[in-house]
This record gives sequence, structure tokens and C-alpha cells, in this order.
Amino acid sequence: MADISIEVNGIKFPNPFVIGSGPPSTNSKTIIKAFDNGWGGVSAKTVSLTETPVINVAPRYGKLKTPSGEIIGFENIELISDRTLEMWLDEFKEIKNAHPDKVLISSIMEKYNKDSWQELAGRIAATGVDMFELNFSCPHGHPEEGMGAFMGQNPDMVREVTGWVAEVTDLPIWAKMTPAILDITEPAKAAMEGGAGGVAAINTIPSILNIDLETLAPMPTVEGHSTPGGYSYYAVKPIALRMVSQIGKGVPDAEISGIGGVISSHEAIEFILLGSSTVQVCTGVMLQGYEMVEEMCEGLSNFMEKHGFQTVREFVGHSLQFLTTHHDLADKRLARKADALGVNRDNNWTGDIKKETDELVSK
Repeated sequence: MADISIEVNGIKFPNPFVIGSGPPSTNSKTIIKAFDNGWGGVSAKTVSLTETPVINVAPRYGKLKTPSGEIIGFENIELISDRTLEMWLDEFKEIKNAHPDKVLISSIMEKYNKDSWQELAGRIAATGVDMFELNFSCPHGHPEEGMGAFMGQNPDMVREVTGWVAEVTDLPIWAKMTPAILDITEPAKAAMEGGAGGVAAINTIPSILNIDLETLAPMPTVEGHSTPGGYSYYAVKPIALRMVSQIGKGVPDAEISGIGGVISSHEAIEFILLGSSTVQVCTGVMLQGYEMVEEMCEGLSNFMEKHGFQTVREFVGHSLQFLTTHHDLADKRLARKADALGVNRDNNWTGDIKKETDELVSK
């Protein structure tokens, strides 16, 4: 029988499936429920030292649907945890006592201040959490305060802040990447240079979900107004897969926790094949419930048995070998067809346009 556990940065995950930081990990009750249902790890909702009250408005979510009503996208304008650090310190201990064999990840975020990052990490490390995830990627609310994606778009900041945290803890560190950047490998490399053991990618994509054509206001609407938020769920999967593959090829020493558009074992396996050793799910859990991990574990096990993989590590990044440049694809195509190019060349077209067009259609 296939072994779906995996060791990452010296930590053993019972399975590679992790609840992403957000509403499904908003307090000890939700996290313990996630572990009770079989999730291998949980990244708790992001916590900070900030004394500024965090106010999460309502409504703060929106759904993007097809004309037939199928949900393909989801937007949130939610902020980090509105609970005090002291509450979290007590609950981290409670969670580890309840599930010592599961992986508890603390997501943290601060302003560009060494003392704040180090105090926050040091106090949380003492509770027994297993890992840290540095939130360099929150797309709304906090970047305007110099936090989240504001830092994640600056590789020098990512490197320096990661180094600050690494100075005060021996726990593994992941840096959570923003998709709002041209080359995601740059902050990923910087995080590794700063002392991270891996990266989590991607966070939600800055977006405006839709406009209410009756009120003419963007949605979700709060007291007649709105703000750009973070876009997630199934429709972002192709973007997330591309960025994960870029990290997989460009930063091969980084463990990757893949995020974006996972709704079943199928998408999770795709992330693993492109280099992710763990896979995070947040919006999927919000819409399907914690129980979705049952299908994910079963689907992963069936896939491994079908392909003869004994461990998850055997196929982490397996599909990266098939990715190349468009120029290289053209060269390969020409080389294979060198002896029989036929209508691939303009001079060979005879005027039998329908037949010759059909010959060039992908079957």
C-alpha cells in the first residue's frame, strides 16, 4: 500500500495536505476540527503584534459564477486574525496537546521592524508550534501599511526579514509568496538566502470580483463601498501551477507548499507533480467543508498505486522535466518532422484548404 506521509524540512506530515491560513484555521476549535478530520497540517490564521485593532467587515466574501451557477472563483476582503496574540499563545499549546502528531504552522506578519518580527517569532516558538510561515503576500489592507505583499514584492526585504526570524528560532521557515510580481523566483531565492527552508505559493490574487449592475458598485459591497480583494478558488489554478513550476525549476533547493485552486485530489496531485511537497487548501474547505480531505487522501493513494509510486517524494516535481521554452518546442517539432514537413511549410500548400487545414488540427 502506498505511503502518503512525507517528511518536509525534517518534519513528518501524516499526509501532504495542509489547511491554508484563513477562516478554516481561525481559532483552536477550527484547527482541532481540521485535524480530527484528517488534515496533515494546518497553517493558522496570520497573527501579529500590532496594537492597531483588526476589523473584519461584513459582507467580506464574493463568489464568481458561470451563467449556469457553478462557482469558479471566490474573493475575500478579510484581514488577518482579529484575536490577540495572548489568545493564540494559549491555543497553540491546546492544539499541540490535542494533536501532537499533526503539523501546526504559525503564520506571522509584521511591519518592517526587526524587534517586532523577532519578538513575535520568539514568543510563538515557545508554545510548541512546528513551523513558521512568513506572510509576505497578503494582498489587501495590510500592504498599504508596509506589510504583506508590500514586502513580498521586494526581494531584499524578504531576505532580511527571513534572516531576522531565522536568528531567533531553529524551527523550519516557509515564506509565503505573492503572485503580484513579474518573477516569483526572485523573492523565493531571497527567502532561501535568508534562511527559509521553503516557500508557500501562491497567496490570493489582487482583484475586483464584479460590479452590481443595479447599484453600479463593486462587490462585495459594505455600506455602499468596496475595495480590491484577494481572488482564489478553481479559476486561479493555472496561474498557481505556472508559478509553482517556476519555483520548482528556478529554486530547486526550496520545499514548496503549493496553493491555489485545489478542489480535489486531482488538483493537489498536479501541484505535487510540479514540485510541491505539500499542498494547501483554504477556499476549497470554506466551500466544501473539512471532510474534503478524505477524498484527497484516497485519490492520492489510488494515483500512487496506479503509477507504482511507493512514496510521495518519488513524484514531487516529476512533471517539471516536460516543461521547456516555446522556442525549444518549435525546434523539437521541426526535428521530428524534418523528413516529412508537408503543409507545415507555406510553400507546400496546394489550395486544398479544408484538407490541409485538417492536417494541422490537434487531434
